[in-house]
Amino acid sequence: MRSCIYRLCLLIYFFFCLYPLVFCQLASNQKQLMINISQQLGISNSPWNSTKEPNPCRWEGVTCNIPLNNSIVSLSLSGFGLSTSNFLPMFCQIDSLQSLNLSNNILVSIPVEFFNSCGRIDGLKSLDFSNNKLVGSLPTFHKFVGLESLDFSFNSLSGSINSQLNDLSALKILHLVLSKNNFTGPIPTEIVIYQNLVRIDLSFNSLSGQIPASIGNLTKLQVLILSSNQLTGLIPATLSSITTLRRFSANQNKFVGSIPSNITKFLSILDLSYNNLIGGIPWDFLSPSNLQTVDLSYNRLEGPIPGRMSSSLIRLRLGSNSLSGPISSIDFASLKNLMYLELETNSFTGMIPPEIGSCSKLALLNLAQNQLNGTLPVELFNLTNLQVLKLQLNKVGGEIPSQIGQLRMLSVLNISWNSLNGIIPSSISNFRNLVNLNLQGNNLTGPIPDQISNLNSLLEIQLGENKLSSKIPSMPLNLQISLNLSWNLFEGPIPKTLSGLFSLEVLDLSNNKFSGEIPDFLLGLSSLKQLILSNNLLSGVIPKFSQHVSVNTSGNPGLQNATTNYPVSSNKRTRIAVTILSTIAAAVLAIGLVAITDLLIRKYIHKTERILR
Repeated sequence: MRSCIYRLCLLIYFFFCLYPLVFCQLASNQKQLMINISQQLGISNSPWNSTKEPNPCRWEGVTCNIPLNNSIVSLSLSGFGLSTSNFLPMFCQIDSLQSLNLSNNILVSIPVEFFNSCGRIDGLKSLDFSNNKLVGSLPTFHKFVGLESLDFSFNSLSGSINSQLNDLSALKILHLVLSKNNFTGPIPTEIVIYQNLVRIDLSFNSLSGQIPASIGNLTKLQVLILSSNQLTGLIPATLSSITTLRRFSANQNKFVGSIPSNITKFLSILDLSYNNLIGGIPWDFLSPSNLQTVDLSYNRLEGPIPGRMSSSLIRLRLGSNSLSGPISSIDFASLKNLMYLELETNSFTGMIPPEIGSCSKLALLNLAQNQLNGTLPVELFNLTNLQVLKLQLNKVGGEIPSQIGQLRMLSVLNISWNSLNGIIPSSISNFRNLVNLNLQGNNLTGPIPDQISNLNSLLEIQLGENKLSSKIPSMPLNLQISLNLSWNLFEGPIPKTLSGLFSLEVLDLSNNKFSGEIPDFLLGLSSLKQLILSNNLLSGVIPKFSQHVSVNTSGNPGLQNATTNYPVSSNKRTRIAVTILSTIAAAVLAIGLVAITDLLIRKYIHKTERILR
């Protein structure tokens, strides 16, 4: 029995080993055609090389249907670096072709013969010419009766898409992607002819006018993307009747009016940001069970935020509106899937609700530039997945709890311009992923924790306008963007702990009580572009910094040749030049006046003598 099983397994093994070699052979006419095409591609190191691999079915991007009819069904030349298109009509001889992908190349045109010939392939369902350099108007595809997917995105096509869509009336088109071109004019009402449309993407063009109300008749539509155009008018309420619609993105347009109340009824993703929408957010707008992402930021919406929200919600962006009221009305306990909450630049009031700590998946929380008050709730620091926390420009007071160190995943912490007091907790040493630390504009006191030197991911530290004092510890050596310690109570010599910041571009130590000479080690900070030392108690001679460094040492009476910009800035050179020219002009004018006066006197004396004679 074992022997039979062993032989059977061996037979199966050899069958699968030998099958590709014996049976996977392309029909001879298509094989020769593919070899001919490979010689016409016009690229070096072509992935299609009959010398290295004689069987085209094994070439990159070639899919064959060997068991049925030994023919090619799909070709992908994506990213081959093709610049010539003369060979394209040769593909039309592959009558079994179902999909042709020529994306991510540098084609500038498509031969007319391609459209005349390939239109005869009844089985051709997908054409992808995206991300090339095609120019001119959208080609005509009326002969491609089997076409279901058409992608010409990321090219430089122009003109109206109206007439070309008329030519597609006989097609079974499902996916129409024409984004990132230069198309103009309105969205054609004829688009509703294609009852099978599942996806429409016309984003990043210059389309104008209104969305046709008849678009609501596309009963199979799942994705509608109209972002970054110049569309105007109202958002049609008829979109609410498309029960299959899952994504509607029309951000960065010029839509006006209010938001249709039922538009989120069937949606998963809605983006209407960067428009001119007004009015309030309907009370049940955020509650549909399928809703995952909503972006209404950068409009002119007002009123309270709806408290009832979908438990499926992942991202909610309502920033830069005129929304008001407390955010405590939100049922945070039900938002177990929420990862991004952005409510910045509104007029929300009240305290930061402790219940927000129950959103355990939250990765980004932005409540900046509102009118929030109270203290930082300890529950906030249960959000251990938080990567970005922005609370700046509010009225939050009290101390920074030591529990903030529980946010070990933080990369951005900005709680600047509030009324926080007390010390900076040493638990910040847990922020090993922190890139940006901004605590400026508070009433923080005491020293900067020594542990800050261990935060090797930090690129920027903003601690200005506090009441920090004592010694300045060593700073992370990777600091690059800025170190701002201005408007504090630091005193004594500028510490050598700053000497290793070779990547730092901006160092601001102004408005403290630093004394002594400007240390020479600052000359060695090779990446420095701006050094601000103004309004301290520094003395001695200003070192000669590189001409690429803007140095401000004003307000230090003990410095010799203290200057706002050293070396002398172009503005100061201009003032000196103007002064010199003004002096010269005044001198010339004075000499001219003396000469004229002398001449007049001489003429008067001469005339008087003639009269007396």
